Amino acid sequence: MEHKRWIVHIDLDSFFVSVERKFDPSLIGKPVLIGGSAERGVVASCSYEARKFGIHSAMPMKQAMRLCPHATVIRGSHGLYSEASREVTQIIHDSVPLYQKTSVDEFYIDLTGMDRYHDSYQLATELRQRVICETGLPISFGMASTKTVAKMATNEAKPNGQLLIPHGGEAAFMAPLPIRKIPMLGKKACEKLYQFGIEKIEHLQKADVRFLETIFGKHGRDIWNKAHGWDDGEVVSEHERKSMSTENTFHNNVSDLKSLETSLVSMTEELASKLRREGLVTSCLAIKLRYANFETHTVQEKIPLTSAEHILIPGIKNLLKKAWNQSRPVRLIGVRLSNLCPGSYQINLFEDNEERIRLYQAMDNINGKFGDKTVCRAAGMAIGTRNFNPFMRG
Repeated sequence: MEHKRWIVHIDLDSFFVSVERKFDPSLIGKPVLIGGSAERGVVASCSYEARKFGIHSAMPMKQAMRLCPHATVIRGSHGLYSEASREVTQIIHDSVPLYQKTSVDEFYIDLTGMDRYHDSYQLATELRQRVICETGLPISFGMASTKTVAKMATNEAKPNGQLLIPHGGEAAFMAPLPIRKIPMLGKKACEKLYQFGIEKIEHLQKADVRFLETIFGKHGRDIWNKAHGWDDGEVVSEHERKSMSTENTFHNNVSDLKSLETSLVSMTEELASKLRREGLVTSCLAIKLRYANFETHTVQEKIPLTSAEHILIPGIKNLLKKAWNQSRPVRLIGVRLSNLCPGSYQINLFEDNEERIRLYQAMDNINGKFGDKTVCRAAGMAIGTRNFNPFMRG
């Protein structure tokens, strides 16, 4: 007997703002912006009250303050948010057999087959109540037959609500919604569809799939399938990759700080770029030192979730100062990033300005196209893989 598929999508509402309100209840009901400085920073997160003024994540803080001058601006705390995310993850881990954490504040749960023993919707409801009671954070969920529809149901249930879309009701639920509500359908794709008068999902449902394939190629069928609520995406457990590392063995033993730091910067850049390519963030740094007599030492440090070199490199350098006995030459040095989880650059917006975010995006695009370390810090050029450098012709 084949069981009906039940996927739950869970999202912590305005996560960073909710965490701040937990520790400062005076912020409840007020427009709140979390992010960088008013001059050059960007909005990492904003409350629903702030969204009414047209403010959204990644908007320049200067523009947000013009739209809502009376908003409360908070710098943000990596540590608080990372800890809150861990608490929620642990509750989910203890409560369900299969889940996927897709960011610090978002999860998918597969309850297929559970209805043999429990009411799946009741189980999801009880899990939501447990998170609210134990963490004090508002949380919403959507439940449906696919990941796409479950995520859309969550978005309709917000703030602090829940919504079940029954089997067979997917298309009817989606039909009146604007096409921009389809997950992963980007702004450019929407603009193309608007040109043909396709504004609501029901228009997509009625469109000929061959017409969509003419506009978008094979992606056209994916869009058409999603508009009908058809999606085979599986909930994939987090077991795959928990760490990534690299190391460098010197030709001659090294005993000066600058050479060791140069090697560490290069390796850290390489790993950070790989994190961002794979959509991951790390919360634990470690370095390995092997001395000339092959004695090996490892030190590590927990950090707030990140994938950015300007946070990782100072942490790695600090570990070197703690670990290295400067009277002893080093044969091998290595860097390891662990406690990996899915996440995006969003979590680093608190300290960042628009220029830094654009710089990372540009570096990643160039290195992705022309090979690792085509663009990197000067200190990191000496070591590392360079698959192809367009400035060096053989």
